[in-house]
Amino acid sequence: MYSGKISEILKREHINIGDRILVEKVGKRYEGLLMPRIEYGNRNCTVIKLDNGYNVGVDCKGAKISKSRTKEPASVREEEEFELGRVKKGLVKVKFDKRKPRVSIITTGGTITSRVDYKTGGVTSLMSPEEMLYNIPELADFVSLKIENPFSIMSESMTHAHWQKLAKAVARELKHSEGVIVTHGTDTLHFTAAALSFMLKDLGKPVVLVGAQRSTDRGSSDGAINLICGARVALSDMASVGICMHGTMDDDYCIFTRGTKVRKMHTSRRDAFRPVNDLPLAKVWPDGRIEKMQTVPKRSSSVAKADTAFEEKVAIIKTYPGSSPSIIDHYAGMGYRGLVLEMTGLGQAPTYGKNSWLKSIEKATGKGVLVCGAAETLYGRLNPNVYSEGRLSMEAGVVHLEDMLPETAYVKLGWVLGHTKSVEKAKEMMLTNYAGEITKRSLQETFLA
Repeated sequence: MYSGKISEILKREHINIGDRILVEKVGKRYEGLLMPRIEYGNRNCTVIKLDNGYNVGVDCKGAKISKSRTKEPASVREEEEFELGRVKKGLVKVKFDKRKPRVSIITTGGTITSRVDYKTGGVTSLMSPEEMLYNIPELADFVSLKIENPFSIMSESMTHAHWQKLAKAVARELKHSEGVIVTHGTDTLHFTAAALSFMLKDLGKPVVLVGAQRSTDRGSSDGAINLICGARVALSDMASVGICMHGTMDDDYCIFTRGTKVRKMHTSRRDAFRPVNDLPLAKVWPDGRIEKMQTVPKRSSSVAKADTAFEEKVAIIKTYPGSSPSIIDHYAGMGYRGLVLEMTGLGQAPTYGKNSWLKSIEKATGKGVLVCGAAETLYGRLNPNVYSEGRLSMEAGVVHLEDMLPETAYVKLGWVLGHTKSVEKAKEMMLTNYAGEITKRSLQETFLA
């Protein structure tokens, strides 16, 4: 609720939530829809949705508040139909022609299906899957979309069980569609992309993961362009699992990047997802133009199968100056079967002094724990033969994973250990390239690509 003073003004001016108002203060004018005051905000501020889609809070001390006499734009009149961040069912206008190529969308939650919750002021999952498509009528021009919603969860709360369920849903939808789009929260989007890359065998069609860095009610929302470009990829001849997100901060094109070589590299930029130790597979424009940047497996008649075996007792451990090796002892004592160490340099762990990790690594590997190493630098590849410390870690039992990303290594380790009880076989599988997770050599042009 607004403060008593503001409430009195609103009552006197016959202003209700959702009315178009004008706030004049110190020569400045703010005009737009009156939104509910957020629960944790300043009670003396009015919250206004401007015509550009952004919300502003205006401290009303010394301000004049009145009903606006300006006729609102059509886009704003439509916005009045939104109730506390939700879209009325009657406004879901996108209708798809079933004669057009069919693509399945599997929604899982995240910012791309979120709007501002005006009770708290924060972004939350308030939308139905259909609402996500409300502002994207362009999709109906070239594709027929079928929506599935196996679960809805913010991505930081996902587990391997969600990846397994999602892989089965994707494999099922691929039987009836030209391709599959998975909408997903961005925070762990690259984990899921890696999981699907390993869990989908004999892939003959595109599987495209799409998210959004900005919620749909923001003027700078990136979800629409990402979905349009994702649909273009889903209809293409690229039979690969990848992430399709903004290639720049502008709405010009997206990049489609291999699911095992991509990472979220910024908390909020629209072009946060970048290839690491790899180039994008393709640049994709909303108008359908696709520029391939690598050789990609082509669409085929192969029927994808979900191979979802996964060992949940795996973990990532970061090494750092002063870090205690007791964390390895802890995981080994808890019955964990595999560990990924984010190692410094070319594959080193703390080696000397009371915090040497070597004895704990030896003890863990002696118990049958598979200990792998990935580069904490992300870019580049491990070569434990260069420094004595790297050689000692290798002698202690660490399997160095060349240029594999730590998150990809974690997902792969769980998938590998879900398929074998043999440590030696698991080592062999970890060093086998299944989904482009290991490149033969590091290319200069892939750094900060």
